[in-house]
Order: sequence, then C-alpha cells, then structure tokens
Amino acid sequence: MELLRKYEIMILLTEEFNDSELKSWVFNYAKNLRKFNVSDISVISRGKHKLAYPIIDKSKGNYIQLNFSSMPKYIETFLASLKLDSKVLRYLVLTK
Repeated sequence: MELLRKYEIMILLTEEFNDSELKSWVFNYAKNLRKFNVSDISVISRGKHKLAYPIIDKSKGNYIQLNFSSMPKYIETFLASLKLDSKVLRYLVLTK
C-alpha cells in the first residue's frame, strides 16, 4: 500500500467568478478529490490579484490554494481535469 503524501496546489482562475460561483467551483473540485480517497482537504482563497503579465488576454485572476493528503498515483488524474478546465489559467503542484 502506498503512503499518503501531503500536497499543495495553487490554482489561478479567471477573474469572471463572483464569490458564490468561486465557492461552487472550489466545492465541485473538492468533491472530485474525495473520489480519489483524498483526506485532510483545506481550501484557502487568496483573493483576486493583478497578474504580472497577461495570460490568455487576462490581466487579473483569482488565486485558490488546496491542501490535501493523497496517494501519488491519483494526482495525475486530478491534474488532467484541471488542465481541461477553461477557467483555469495556471496551476502549480507542490509536495510538502
């Protein structure tokens, strides 16, 4: 059995979200994480910030931080779903 590892994902979303849409988007992704036997999920909204340079003609974005524990084999599947989401401008995965 593989050991659980702690991960942190920083996600940069488009600025078009209002607060309730942002919460709904994050809740859906947290629910998707549960399908992969993820534990200790915490979500931190880092707010809307101006970008240092435009990404896909966007100059502002919402930053979301997800912290969780998971088996490494499930991370690639979750990242594939992030990659396909048109609302995600960038993401960064860190192993704690």
